[in-house]
Amino acid sequence: MQKSSSTQALGSANDVRGDWAGDNQDWWDWYVSLAENERSAAPLVDLPPLPDIAWPDDDELAAELAEPFELSTETIESFRINGFVKLPGVISPGAALRLRAELKRLLEAEHGVTLDGGANDRFVSLEMAWLDNPVLRLFVLSPRIAKITADLLGVPRMRLYHDNVLSKEPGCGRTPWHYDDHHFPLATHDVVTAWIAAQPIPVAMGPLSFAGPLGVHKLVESVPFNKVDTSYDQHVGQLFRDNAVAVDETPFALGEVSFHHNLNFHTAGPNRTTSSRIVLANTYFADGAHIVDDPTLVSGDWRKFLPGCEPGGLAASDLNPVCWPPEQSA
Repeated sequence: MQKSSSTQALGSANDVRGDWAGDNQDWWDWYVSLAENERSAAPLVDLPPLPDIAWPDDDELAAELAEPFELSTETIESFRINGFVKLPGVISPGAALRLRAELKRLLEAEHGVTLDGGANDRFVSLEMAWLDNPVLRLFVLSPRIAKITADLLGVPRMRLYHDNVLSKEPGCGRTPWHYDDHHFPLATHDVVTAWIAAQPIPVAMGPLSFAGPLGVHKLVESVPFNKVDTSYDQHVGQLFRDNAVAVDETPFALGEVSFHHNLNFHTAGPNRTTSSRIVLANTYFADGAHIVDDPTLVSGDWRKFLPGCEPGGLAASDLNPVCWPPEQSA
């Protein structure tokens, strides 16, 4: 892989000490470059139009996102064994489509691009959108979603780490194999990310794919992270193949939400469709957690997500409200 000028500036391949110098979009541009990709000459696939259904208004959306979503004992046990679970119907189809329209509008305004507009190979992002957008605030601070994370982990109180609005554009390649323990500078494993599909995601669009069971992360503990090429992604993928690790790469239905533990290894395929793959990824952690003593550049712009907090200190800024239980929410 040819190094970009920004990659060259990162220094030694395995040295991840220090803070990330750029913004969140710079981080994603770098991070997706670490994925091994086989470029395809095949044309992108057109998908069926999204369903023409009514969207909930603000009051209906708020009520939906506050209503508890009950989990079975089997679902919780599956999550604790495998480190992920996919749950159909966490949000209604109309809520998902309203979310997509809002995320699309925000991303287009932020990046000056036209989504669903043909191949451009980008992976575009936006974070902390809930601070200024009332629709996103309902989704990000949702008691319904935060309670699911609390129930899966078996902890009483969950705080928000951050939201991430993500669009894998037509023609964009894979996301590298990784686990979020690298990304979040939190001294706890009580961390769950809710990955909310804002449209159906068939295999051709690159759904999030999960390796299981949870303990497979131990297979790659000795693999050195490489910040300048695709060797880490290749090595992890080969170890998983050699050990016949099961990978769930099934599609996402409209309204389906996945939840993954910060030790779960996951990846996502290329988007080989003509539509943008838009998602909202919210990360929550158990109240009372501290920041690790030595955050790395893989944690990205963590000081933006935990303003005023310092390494070793409590992870609890004004931008990390308690989302469950709801009476504690900001």
